[in-house]
Amino acid sequence: MGRLRQKGKAGAAKAYVTRTSAIKKLQCSLADFRRLCILKGIFPREPRNRKKANKGSSAPTSFYYAKDIAYLAHEPVLKKLREHKAFAKKLSRAIGRGEWSDAKSLEDNKPVYRLDHIIKERYPTFIDAVRDIDDALCMVFLFASLPSNARLPASLTENCARLAAEWQLYVMHTRSLRKTFLSIKGIYYQAEIMDQTVTWLVPYQFTQNVPSDVDIRVMLTFLELYQTLLGFVFFKLYTDSGLVYPPPLDVKKDEGGAGVGAFSLQSSSQSASSVVSKTTAVEVDGRRISSKDVRQAIKTMTNAGPIADDDDNMQVAETNPMEVDEEFIPQQSTSDPQSTSSLTTLKALQTLPQSLTTSLFSPYTFYLSRESSRSIFEFIVRSFGGRIGWPTSSGSGSPFDESDDSITHVIIDRPLVERANETPEERERRLRRKYVQPQWIVDCINAGKILLEEPYAQGKTLPPHLSPFGEYEGAYDPTAGQQTQGADESESEDEAVDPEGEDDEEQEEQPAEKAALRAAATANDPASLRAAELAAEVAGVDFGTFEKEVRKSRKKSKAPSNEEEMDGEQDMNKMMMSNKQKKLYEKMKYSEKKKASEVRVYYSSRICPALIMI
Repeated sequence: MGRLRQKGKAGAAKAYVTRTSAIKKLQCSLADFRRLCILKGIFPREPRNRKKANKGSSAPTSFYYAKDIAYLAHEPVLKKLREHKAFAKKLSRAIGRGEWSDAKSLEDNKPVYRLDHIIKERYPTFIDAVRDIDDALCMVFLFASLPSNARLPASLTENCARLAAEWQLYVMHTRSLRKTFLSIKGIYYQAEIMDQTVTWLVPYQFTQNVPSDVDIRVMLTFLELYQTLLGFVFFKLYTDSGLVYPPPLDVKKDEGGAGVGAFSLQSSSQSASSVVSKTTAVEVDGRRISSKDVRQAIKTMTNAGPIADDDDNMQVAETNPMEVDEEFIPQQSTSDPQSTSSLTTLKALQTLPQSLTTSLFSPYTFYLSRESSRSIFEFIVRSFGGRIGWPTSSGSGSPFDESDDSITHVIIDRPLVERANETPEERERRLRRKYVQPQWIVDCINAGKILLEEPYAQGKTLPPHLSPFGEYEGAYDPTAGQQTQGADESESEDEAVDPEGEDDEEQEEQPAEKAALRAAATANDPASLRAAELAAEVAGVDFGTFEKEVRKSRKKSKAPSNEEEMDGEQDMNKMMMSNKQKKLYEKMKYSEKKKASEVRVYYSSRICPALIMI
């Protein structure tokens, strides 16, 4: 006799758990349960049969995997949340009784949880973390631009602004920026970090207001996770580049509105030397030894040379540093004595020149006018090797002023205004420089080359600003129209007819000619086509008009026949599939249709302005 299966103890009823039962099992509040699910990456699931999963009930509810809930039961953060709940009760009791010393001691020993272990669990490798920082960067840049209020403390906004500046500093230092797009939502940036494409959105510097209908607690939970993730990622990126993390902040420059310029990048070797220089003197065995004595001792050891009593290990250690800088010596191949094997070394790779796109603006020096956004174009220009300055009204820290002779381009968005009291020196300087609108910078980056400045000159109507993020199949390609223009013109010459002449021909056509053209349009086989051709010749129809009508009919009938053939082939393929393969195939087709419809709706409803200016 087989094992009896009890109702509600096997199958979907055992594999899924409702949200209410999950909260009861974990013994936490709904807010804490949501926080745990966000931090651990657990989300609701949809069972195949909701009624079976809910043990016969058809009430609407959310389902979770039972294994995920069992996984949450052993989470250290859950233990800290329970401790915090007990701490809140004790604190409120102490404050209510007026026991201020107990309340202060409780506040000093408040339980605090850390998310380091969650980051290590969710991202086992560093590449996984880099691949997933898109949303983290978007969230950090969003909160960096929000004003502080009762729900958003000032410390949170400052920390987000610091993380945003550290990311921009690293992108500028490594010149990893690849694409930029000025949209209605904000500025889209795309960088390449460790062969991974990272795309993030930065809002414009407008006064932002937090809507009242937005659940800010959920966003703050995501932000808490993202701040920890970015701290890990930035530390790894900075240390791999030989930089000190976090970069030092100059408080005076920051108060003066220097922005990213308030942070300074320092190499790890400089920081080590500064630490050594700070320790001027120490006491060893009752004797005071300064850093000067240490340097002199090292100098005498190096000048004395190797000691005769040293063993073989010391001699090997002296020769090892020389082997690091050795180059590979080409050796002749045994099979082909004429050729020599050449191996690329790390020194040879470091001496290779950088690509043109990463140093696009290195020969130029830019100056920002006061109406252009400094935070946007300083980041873009410096990411591609250019020098940029700005007036004092845009903040402190400009490397040069407007009268510098090295300025080659001025980014300006004001209309043309003639100055009456212009000196000859100022006129010569103005003629030597090129005044362009801000869109020219972004279009040069997306094109990968320096474009002509004339279409982007001051006061001119700008060309359309197109999105460079067309990587999926069927996306809009702005260069496709130029390539296929010649072919379209040749086809249009064959089919195009003068409208006036067309009207005259329609008026002069006889019923016999119309019947011949109708027969040509409905001809399917060669015999009927030959008969229609003879009838058209008897009716006096031109051969070119007849061929044109035949081509039109074939174009109309070609598409439906291909679709019918494709549908028939798909039906035959589905007949050979199993039920599981059919369901998987239907899901794939559904997702493809949904993606195509979303792309179509997006491009049909999107507004493409020439440029969104700040």
